[in-house]
Amino acid sequence: MSETTTGVIHDIGYQRYTGPRLGRAYGVRSLYTHSLRTAFGLGRGLKAKLFPWAVVAIVTLAATFIAALESQTGEQLSTYPEFVDAMGFVVMLLLASVGPELLTRDLRARVLVLYFARPVRRDDYVFAKYAALVSAVFLLLGGPQVIMFLGDAFSVDGVGEFRDAVLALLGGWLYTVLFAFVMSAVTLMIASFTSRRAFAAGGIVAVFMMTLPVGGALSVLGGTPGNLAGLVNPAWVVTGVGAWLSDHESPVDIGGTGPVYAVAAVAIVVACLAVLLARYRKVEQ
Repeated sequence: MSETTTGVIHDIGYQRYTGPRLGRAYGVRSLYTHSLRTAFGLGRGLKAKLFPWAVVAIVTLAATFIAALESQTGEQLSTYPEFVDAMGFVVMLLLASVGPELLTRDLRARVLVLYFARPVRRDDYVFAKYAALVSAVFLLLGGPQVIMFLGDAFSVDGVGEFRDAVLALLGGWLYTVLFAFVMSAVTLMIASFTSRRAFAAGGIVAVFMMTLPVGGALSVLGGTPGNLAGLVNPAWVVTGVGAWLSDHESPVDIGGTGPVYAVAAVAIVVACLAVLLARYRKVEQ
């Protein structure tokens, strides 16, 4: 005796989605906004906010101190590019913390396949993360420069000096953008090769710090090799461009090799992004 089993279809009221389809651009903007908030620990617990906002406080207090002293003494203690260079070590620590946070969590949790479901593409993911980190670095350094500008603006005499102060601020922001582009590209490239946050942070610190003594040793050679010694460190590449375009002081005497530093800055960004794109075209396939 055999029993016959029949299937039953239950109507559970399923309906097709008829709402708005926001598309690829909305997905990329959402990923960018989420990543920028993550850089500053917004939307997360107190522990995630402590370090980034401590860095924000340090940079802001430094800018306020400089502005206060300049308004009292009437002398310029620091230009905007010099301020960026002075804060370089603090920013490097933030990059070593935030860069891995933006990438390694997704790699470790293996959620990239969800991001790469249509309409967001792999290239969109890379550029959204990169844009978020660049924006975070610019806000960190560019915001406090406004405090320094206000200190200058209240001490100028006449429209001409005020115009010069505005142009100096814009030049400082341009230098900050270049710094953010180069440092963020290197940071994310290193962080993309491991799902372990500690390993990624260690690699970022190693690249930024271990190249300093190498560059310092090469700079004593003199001549063209000494002029090109700054190319071994990403931050020194930025200072080299600043020294070429203005009278900004660089840790290494670049001589007449300024255009080489400019090409190197562009090459670093392009190469790092190319590696990132190649990396994310293969991951989670």
